[in-house]
Amino acid sequence: MRLLVDIGLLATCRAGGGQGDVGAIPDAAVAWEDGEITWAGPEADLPGELREAAALEVLSAGGRLVIPGLVDCHTHLAFGGWRADEFVRRARGESYAEIARSGGGIMATVRATRDATEEELVARAAGFLSEMARLGVTTVEAKSGYGLDLPGEIELLRVYRRLGETQPLRIVPTLLAAHAVPPEYAGDRDGYVWLVCEEIIPAAAEERLARFCDVFLEEGAFTAGEARRILEAGLAHGLGPKLHADQLTDGGGAALAAELGAASADHLERTSPAGIRALAASDTVAVVLPLAALYLDGPSPRARRMVREGAAVAVATDFNPGSAPSYHLPLAMTLACIRGGLSPSEALVGATRVAARACGVEDEAGSVEVGKAADLAVIDAPDPDTWLYHHRPNACVMTVAGGEVVWEAPAGGEGRGAPGPTGPGGAGAARRPG
Repeated sequence: MRLLVDIGLLATCRAGGGQGDVGAIPDAAVAWEDGEITWAGPEADLPGELREAAALEVLSAGGRLVIPGLVDCHTHLAFGGWRADEFVRRARGESYAEIARSGGGIMATVRATRDATEEELVARAAGFLSEMARLGVTTVEAKSGYGLDLPGEIELLRVYRRLGETQPLRIVPTLLAAHAVPPEYAGDRDGYVWLVCEEIIPAAAEERLARFCDVFLEEGAFTAGEARRILEAGLAHGLGPKLHADQLTDGGGAALAAELGAASADHLERTSPAGIRALAASDTVAVVLPLAALYLDGPSPRARRMVREGAAVAVATDFNPGSAPSYHLPLAMTLACIRGGLSPSEALVGATRVAARACGVEDEAGSVEVGKAADLAVIDAPDPDTWLYHHRPNACVMTVAGGEVVWEAPAGGEGRGAPGPTGPGGAGAARRPG
């Protein structure tokens, strides 16, 4: 059994609260056993049997903020190569669409990913996950979409299955075979949609490799009619729908996602007021991706309006090699405040409880509650406002995933020095005798 004490502020992000309700408990403690939370509340109320339990390991948060493990509910985790050249081209004035039409964009990554071996993809993605854990992330939704044929898409999903079995972070796999039409089907769009619906989706479902099916609904990618056909095929095989919606143009993606009961509609940079209202009237989570909007120098999703209308808003990175080459979820949360109008508390709930709902794992992750997984992050700040206001490389000093400490900052090293109750370089998370 493990016990985390000396928590200056515990943000439980528990179920039942609104978008900005972090369920704050000052001077708190959390206990867990066999990877599951068994108690959480004010440290003064800690039951005596917990204090006196045999073989108890006590950890100290050093007076810091403790949050649920962060949930990155939209990533393209496994891919080959990078696309720094496109970053330069966009800086010189070329658009994302122009670069894609010239053979860059998604298809450049498809070529690099097809050239990579499964072992190379596993090793590379595992490295990304290790870095994400250092930031306090404990759950990652991971999309395919860079194979764009039956062998390639299944290989990427098998990479995610292997990662879920061999490293400590929770992986939620999503089939995104409808990311782009590959060049071999350039003159036969309907043939590729048929392949996705009749071969790739059934193969992924048969091996239970994916939880969701996603489609990039956008000019130059897939139409609303094609998206409906693909997502309905996914539903027929037990894959929940998700949708890349209204990123570059308003294609009605938000409304379609709401109509189909999708787990989430993601991007939403150009969603109309009617689309926002449709999301608010549904159970579909609105996932905003501020890093993609920043890298493409486009409009930010109107997260403030979404919350005001009543939509549940999640915050994620969209980590990919082209339009969002960063897995820094805390930075995305800060940008959701600066450019999207969320408060820090709303962004935190959006990257924990609401993000877990977008991934279909809200029963096990996203909040600090008895019976849920012991996924926690110790943040070197006194509260969410200070944490997200004061951006720095990393404020996380300890990450617990499934009850195991998977990251701990060295004394005086990374994650130290934020303004907080202990002052710069103060006492961090530490172990002490039970």
